[in-house]
Amino acid sequence: MTDAQWEVFSYQGVIAAAVLYFLAMLAYFFELAGLRSVARDEDVQDQRTAMAGRLALVLSVFGVVVHLVALVARGLAADPNRVPWGNMYEFTISGTFVVALIFVLSTIKLDIEWLGPLVSTFVVAALMAAFLGLDDAVLPLPDALNSPWLVIHVVSAVISTGAFTIGALLSVLYLVKARSSATTGYLARVPEPKVLDRLSYRMHAFGFPVWTFAVLITGPIWAHQAWGAYWNWDPKEVWAFITWVVYAAYLHARATVGWRGRNAAILALVGAATLWFNFIGINFFSSSSQHSYAEGAGAERSVVLRVAAAPVEAPEEVRVVVGADHPRR
Repeated sequence: MTDAQWEVFSYQGVIAAAVLYFLAMLAYFFELAGLRSVARDEDVQDQRTAMAGRLALVLSVFGVVVHLVALVARGLAADPNRVPWGNMYEFTISGTFVVALIFVLSTIKLDIEWLGPLVSTFVVAALMAAFLGLDDAVLPLPDALNSPWLVIHVVSAVISTGAFTIGALLSVLYLVKARSSATTGYLARVPEPKVLDRLSYRMHAFGFPVWTFAVLITGPIWAHQAWGAYWNWDPKEVWAFITWVVYAAYLHARATVGWRGRNAAILALVGAATLWFNFIGINFFSSSSQHSYAEGAGAERSVVLRVAAAPVEAPEEVRVVVGADHPRR
């Protein structure tokens, strides 16, 4: 297959994965509709409702598999082949893959299938935003990004981002559950607030060391290799450190002050806000970031030019990438 065919195949894979996640979301919502009058300790008698829950999980698993294939195809579409996180679009589809994967694995191990409606909705929305607003061409990585340290750095950042996102969803669910007195329906079947609080803590406790490894170890090593300094006061570096401080405060408060419940959930959501602002906000509002997927002054820009291929032929559209070695047709 040619690079262009791999790129098209990757797009098709992302769309197929999004459709599977969307169908899983619908199945979860159908299950929720069937549970409106079912108490927490009551068995589900409606076979269609029970089947919808199982179908939603199966669709989520297939979505993860197809999503992985789309990521691999995206990397194979580049010349030379590379890891699929050279811009915001690629980082988004990688991050949503990790969120879905962590959910599926956690459901098997921790039985958190009740989190499925929130996770599937988040993943579908993120993939739609990536495909409609963040899509970018497959380009070779610049020299600063063509490093094995980038692979290690971004892999750890993506894994921790997925864990922090799941933890944030659990924190939101905790705040809603703590104020609910429902005896039937979805919230009644969600575990007690203290269980949600403990699960959120476990997700954050898993993600924090990985984030530390990404921000304080591999990130500076890559920065020194790429730009000659371990710390450049890049906006993403600063906000990544702010995120690290917030999550460190969250874990420290739980371990020493004994913060539980509402205060811990709010602090975890503050951490998630800094995390996603670092990813989204810096990319759109900063003009000085050196990261390739930021919308900075040094980012490569595509300009569409129309030239006449021949006097008797229709104009040919040529895409020229400013800063690249060769024009793209």
